[in-house]
Amino acid sequence: MTGPPVTPKPPGPPGRLDHAVFDADLSGRAFDLRLALRLARYLRPYAGLLVGSSVLVLIAAVMGVAMPVVMTRVIIDEVLFPTPGRKAPDFGTLAALRGIESATGLDPLPAACLLYASILLVMVGVMHAQRMLLARACLSALRDLRQRLFAHLQGLAPSFYDHVAVGRVMTRVTNDVEVLLELFWGVGMLVGEVVPFFLALVLMFAADPALAALLLLSLPVVGVATWLFRRATRVVYRQVRQSVSRLNQNLQENLSGMRVVQTHVREPRNLARYGEINQENRRQETHAVHLEVAYGGFVDSLNGMALALILGFGGVQVLGGALSLGTVVLFARYTDLLMRPIVALGEQYNVLYRAMASAERIFQLLDWDEHLRTPATPRALPERLSGSVSFRNLTFAYPGGPPVLEDVNIDVAPGEKLAIVGATGSGKTTLARLLSRFYDFDEGEILVDGVDVRDLDPRALRGRLGVVLQDFHVFTGSVRENLELGEATVATRAEEAARLVQADGFIRALPEGYDTDLTERGGNLSHGQRQLLSFARVLATDPDILILDEATSSIDPETEGRIQEALHRITEGRTAILIAHRLLTVQEADRIVVLHHGRVRETGTHDELLAQGGIYSTLHALQFRDPEEGGAPA
Repeated sequence: MTGPPVTPKPPGPPGRLDHAVFDADLSGRAFDLRLALRLARYLRPYAGLLVGSSVLVLIAAVMGVAMPVVMTRVIIDEVLFPTPGRKAPDFGTLAALRGIESATGLDPLPAACLLYASILLVMVGVMHAQRMLLARACLSALRDLRQRLFAHLQGLAPSFYDHVAVGRVMTRVTNDVEVLLELFWGVGMLVGEVVPFFLALVLMFAADPALAALLLLSLPVVGVATWLFRRATRVVYRQVRQSVSRLNQNLQENLSGMRVVQTHVREPRNLARYGEINQENRRQETHAVHLEVAYGGFVDSLNGMALALILGFGGVQVLGGALSLGTVVLFARYTDLLMRPIVALGEQYNVLYRAMASAERIFQLLDWDEHLRTPATPRALPERLSGSVSFRNLTFAYPGGPPVLEDVNIDVAPGEKLAIVGATGSGKTTLARLLSRFYDFDEGEILVDGVDVRDLDPRALRGRLGVVLQDFHVFTGSVRENLELGEATVATRAEEAARLVQADGFIRALPEGYDTDLTERGGNLSHGQRQLLSFARVLATDPDILILDEATSSIDPETEGRIQEALHRITEGRTAILIAHRLLTVQEADRIVVLHHGRVRETGTHDELLAQGGIYSTLHALQFRDPEEGGAPA
């Protein structure tokens, strides 16, 4: 539907993506044919609706021009004040009046009023149908665009979200798409302004060429004023968009980190910072309003002067019998039809400028190629993995940073419970991320059942892994929905998984049990309860390999005891990799690997490592030191 993707060319050194472009100003061109054609592809499936809307707007435009003709040429010149002066063409309205008189037996004035009312009602109905067709086409196209954006965002590598603020991305999916709606709608409605302009112009020249030419003298003035005004507001509206983006980013960061804000009593400072950004937005918005009001007043004044010119010049001809009264009134009515399209064009130019900037930001995001490398023909996984995992000569560094892992070699046997420990920054979590294929790596191998993970579809691999993180994300919905995540195969195992991790008890104690709605971020549960839910969610998928990344680091001793008891059962027959900073959780592992500065320094059981008196022994002594000796228990 949207054609072949354009090869993205994000700026920056070869092999590196410059995420700063998401905060930078773009080209600022008022029109870009390439972007316009890409936008048109989203409208192409709804071409039938657009054609129907265009036909209806032409019909409505003709009726909109005909109504003043009925009022002036028929009612004034023929019914109320018949005069011998030169009259405007009636375009068949007099014949329609005679037909109504003959069919209904009405007098001329009621018949003329009925004709006027009939045209008005039909025009209103046609305009309603036209707007509904146009709205359906525009909204459907933008729905498809939002779907494409959301799907693209889900496919971007986690490294993208490491560098780009979520508020910036949200602005592109929400605000920028809304600007495109304004463009699509405005262009569709502009046809209804331009067609009456030309019809009215033809009719006025047919009625009185001299008066029509005199009226046309005001149009260049309106055009030049509109061009100057839109040129002045272009910079202002760009600054408005930037301030709105900063507002969204600041608001998102503060709301997401509200607990940290309140814990550190930063409310006054954060409010002051938000107030500064808000004040800047107000200043830019106020400047834009001032320009709009000044321009609107100028156009209204010019419209009034054109009307005075018509009444003065035309009134003299009416008094001299050279022109009918209805023709002068018709010119007065058509003044607005001549001015309005020029003003609308100016408005659409501004909308077009904003829309081009929004389209550039949207397609920049759609073209952003920060995906994990996936083979064209991924290796198929067996129905069940044995669970062997091997890290061989693995070296990895995050973009622009020093190596986090260096020449790591670890073999995990099927069904083995391996613990990986080390100080903060030693690379423990990075190992889990690489095994889960959240990042690409170039040096070394990670093998699952003897197959390099780079030869597998990342989504298929993740479907076989059960990853429990320290921070459990709660979605809007019930406890059951958070456990099942919409997977029918998981639904049958959700409650059994909750019982295995001893979460069933507190869930059933909730007001509506498994159907209890959870508040945002699970605020109506304790941290330990949320962590138990994370275990149940993963176990319900029946994974082949379990990865527990600091899964018990923030749990109270009582809850941790229950989880330790459950771990004995849930890891039986499964390969389990326990990544932990607290050594209490790994003492019963089959084997413990100690990472230090990204390298494997020690390997062995708990007792063997204590006996070696090395890094593990030192970490253990620090965590379990007697408080009376100056330390603190883990």
